[in-house]
This record gives sequence, structure tokens and C-alpha cells, in this order.
Amino acid sequence: MSMPSVSVEELQAELARKAAELTALQQELEETNRGVLALYAELDTQAQQLQHATELKSRFLAYMSHEFRTPIAAIRSLARLLLDRVDGPLSEEQEKQVKFIQSTTAEFAEMVDDLLDLAKVEAGRVEISPAWFELVDLFSALRGMFRPVLNNPDVVLLFEEPQGELPLYTDDKKLSQILRNFISNALKFTAKGEVRVSARDNGNGTMTFAVSDTGIGIAPEFHHAIFQDFAQLDSPIQKRLRGTGLGLSLSKRLAALLGGTVGLQSELGKGSTFSVTLPVHELSTAPAARGETHGSDGH
Repeated sequence: MSMPSVSVEELQAELARKAAELTALQQELEETNRGVLALYAELDTQAQQLQHATELKSRFLAYMSHEFRTPIAAIRSLARLLLDRVDGPLSEEQEKQVKFIQSTTAEFAEMVDDLLDLAKVEAGRVEISPAWFELVDLFSALRGMFRPVLNNPDVVLLFEEPQGELPLYTDDKKLSQILRNFISNALKFTAKGEVRVSARDNGNGTMTFAVSDTGIGIAPEFHHAIFQDFAQLDSPIQKRLRGTGLGLSLSKRLAALLGGTVGLQSELGKGSTFSVTLPVHELSTAPAARGETHGSDGH
């Protein structure tokens, strides 16, 4: 069976059609490339604008935080002088009002510190200074720090003593700040019972610090957002107690800087356990022997 013959004219026409299709495809591809380049340029512009806005926000927070500290310190000093009766006696009602001023100013100072820490973290100005230290020293310092503020006789703050020597190489000040945030929150939202601080060697090169309480607990639908900026719980106690909602967010960011993670186990009405898990040797930078570095400040 013979194949049908194709004329030269038909071949030329087919080639011309294919060439036209190829030209159209090239034009379409060039238009697509131009669109992609324009999109990249727009994204780059938006990224620069976002970075600039973030820098402005961080600078604003840092500036305002510093500016707020002077009047806050003045108000606290004046309240302390009044309570010390330096200028004469106070009536019972006057003492009550001055104590209210003192407690409110302390809350304001805590908010300012949270904002300043947030600005530093976002601006990348937080430095990590790891050193060897003992957990027993860390717990002792925390115990002394919270002893003056334990004014609820129905709540006890317990520190489980570490078993044996448990040296850790990380930034103890950042770890202490994380645990202080956890403990402060636990005390704030626990009306009766206990707040317990513990440390556990996981045996895999990490250590978990936990702060457990018998407080109001957190409903499951809030777990995903609890470590976000300005997170607040929808509860009567939360509405009564003020705060920025930044403490837990800062704790998460500080834990990340230390190479670790934070965690939460909680059930509404049954208390909460906030935890931070850190590598025993921060970011694998610990010296081979403890004698190769000086201990951290304050321990």
C-alpha cells in the first residue's frame, strides 16, 4: 500500500504554521516572564516596606518603653515614701489608695518591660551568653526572687530539688526569664493550691523545665494561640488581672534563641503545666570541659 504523496507547498505551509505557533508560544512565554519579574519586584518592594515598618515599630516600642520608665520609677518612689510615713501618718483609706497606686504602677512597669523585651527580640538585639551553671543555684535564685511576692496564703510555691548535680550550659539569665514568666502567670491564675517548679533530664541531650499549677486551666481551643503576642484568656480572672499578654510570647522566642521549645498541657478547671525543653549544651557550643569557661554572673 503506497503512502500518499505530500507536495512541497503543503510542507512549506505546515512549517509556516508550526513557526507561527512557536512564535506565539515564545511571545506568551516572554509575557509570563515579564509578569513573574514584575511580581518578584512587587514582593521585594513589599518585603522592604514590611521590614521598614517592623524596624519603626521596634524603635518606637524601645523609645516609648525607655521614656515610660522615668515617670514610673518616680511614682513608685513617691508611693514608697508615703507608705513609709516620711511626711507624716496616713489614714486607713489613704494607705489603701497608695497601695493601689503602688500595685498598679508595678503592673505598668511589668508591661513596659515586656514591650522593651519584645522590641529587642524583634530587632535582633538580644545576645546569648552561655555558661556552665548548676540547677540548684538557679532554683535557689528563683525561690528568693518570688518569696517577697507570695502574698496569697492559699497558694504555695514549691521547687523540686534536682537529683544530684545537673550542670547545664546555656544562658541562665534567659532561662530564668522564661521560668519567671511561667511562675508569674501560674501565681496570677492560681487562687488555691500550689505552683510547682521542676527539672527533668530527658536522657537525649535535652532537659525539660516545667511549671505546674492548680489554677484555672486553659481550654483546648486556646492552646494554639497562648504563645502568640498579646494573647489573653477569656475568663473572669483574666479580665480582672491586667497584662500585655506578651510574657508567654517572649518566653517562646527566648527558648528558640536558646535552641529549645516551649510546651503546654492544660485542661479547663484542672490547672496547667508550661514547659521549656532546652539542649544540655546550647546549640552544641559548650566547651568540652566545664573548667574551660567561667560560671555565669550571679552564680
